[in-house]
Amino acid sequence: MNLVQIWRDNIEEFGTYPVLIFEGKEYTNTYCDELSSQLAHTLIDLGVERGDRVVVTMPNCPEVVIAFAGILKCGAAVVPVMPLLQAKEIHYILKDCKPKVVLTTEPLFAKVTEASRDLSSTLKIFTLDQSNSPHSLYNKLESQSKKAPDIAIGENDEAALLYTAGTTGNPKGVMLTHKNLYSNAKAASKTAKILQVKTGRVGLGILPFSHAFGFTMMNVALMLGDKNVLLPYFDPVKVFEAIEKYKVTHSAMVPAMFHALYHHPDADKYDTKSFFACISGSASLPQQLAKDFQRKFGCIVLEGYGLSEAAPIVTATDPMKKIKPGSVGLPLPGIEVAVVDENGNRLPPNEVGELIVSGPNVAKGYHGKPEESEKVIKDGWLYTGDMAKIDEEGYVFIVDRKKDMIIRGGFNIYPRDLEELLMAHPSVAEAGVVGVPSPSMGEEVIAYVVKRRGVQVTEEELIQFCHENIAKYKSPRMIKIVGYLPKNLIGKIDKNKLREWAKKEFNTAALN
Repeated sequence: MNLVQIWRDNIEEFGTYPVLIFEGKEYTNTYCDELSSQLAHTLIDLGVERGDRVVVTMPNCPEVVIAFAGILKCGAAVVPVMPLLQAKEIHYILKDCKPKVVLTTEPLFAKVTEASRDLSSTLKIFTLDQSNSPHSLYNKLESQSKKAPDIAIGENDEAALLYTAGTTGNPKGVMLTHKNLYSNAKAASKTAKILQVKTGRVGLGILPFSHAFGFTMMNVALMLGDKNVLLPYFDPVKVFEAIEKYKVTHSAMVPAMFHALYHHPDADKYDTKSFFACISGSASLPQQLAKDFQRKFGCIVLEGYGLSEAAPIVTATDPMKKIKPGSVGLPLPGIEVAVVDENGNRLPPNEVGELIVSGPNVAKGYHGKPEESEKVIKDGWLYTGDMAKIDEEGYVFIVDRKKDMIIRGGFNIYPRDLEELLMAHPSVAEAGVVGVPSPSMGEEVIAYVVKRRGVQVTEEELIQFCHENIAKYKSPRMIKIVGYLPKNLIGKIDKNKLREWAKKEFNTAALN
């Protein structure tokens, strides 16, 4: 049970076919498989050994898929890094996971090089672009064998290290094994396989493969023999054009994408009749938006729930069973869920508590953080930190988040990260960050700051400061300079009060 097996099974079951379409060019499964084997041999020549880690930071493209497969074939673990991250954020990940090699693209090469400063001199950075650049590995692949290296890969070997934002201000690397990821993709494919269409399965790869959801949906697509149209970034017009041109039947998206497609003024100009099903994940999808989307595009919307520590899918809506509005569906095959109180006691149906998860998909823990790991994984159960209820039929309803995490456009944002960054500005004395509901993005980020005495700073300057230091999707949409921050009896910032302020002072509709 390992991820390398997915490619072998795909070719044996479906034969040679165009598995990827990118910028009008088709890439067959056998071509990708052979090229990834050549990459595996090249990485071994570069000193990558079983158990090492290799960072991949690229937008969606065939090279990402090939890179992931090649890394796994040489027994190493993939470390997917969002290409939107700033150099400082990439630097932390590189320092923490200590990769042997980084694979990227020419446009990102300078940023990755900057991120690698002051790190080990043995770190090697290459691109996979088809160019004559001295940084490209592509021309070195053709001399290598097209057969995968003969390396024994165990199901408990680490396959991926997925970094997720942490409440301590630094990202945490979630250690996922081959068994975690393979079993989760296999279980998800059993539900997705029900969505059979007469014209054949043509998926649209919009979700970043560096995101946990996108990573697993890529594996699901291979298991089902899908043809996949890849887009390097989300653009509603490009999505509509792809659906019309390639007769796309399904896609996995985050709620912000649903909103953008539904409200696009030119949506009716495209032929989207082939679009049969859409899977929503990473954040809560408003029920009204789901209904409107289904009615407008004539497709079914299936919502699920997951987190990186669960590889990542926990529940999904089964179209062959009862669909309950507001529910994220039923646990995938082989996964068990429960709701517990603060003492870990199981709660009866329809009572709200913390959702816990058990199954072969539960991660080993966090890299280099044994204490953090012990807090969330206890006796084989993953404590999600999400508040939920489970009804008598086993349907899961996510009620709220135990932590202060904000999910904007499907991406996790932790307020403390932003608070610490803002307080690093010489003009800021205090900062408090909260999320407010947003129809288009799920939530938007609002920051309240108190200036230091005797200094002048504008809200626009502080927003620009954030943009220069972290990815824009993590930055506050609005910043409010105030005279004080509300505190509770023990001196902590009262986030509930801040949320009340935000709801009163900011019209959510005006943020979109």
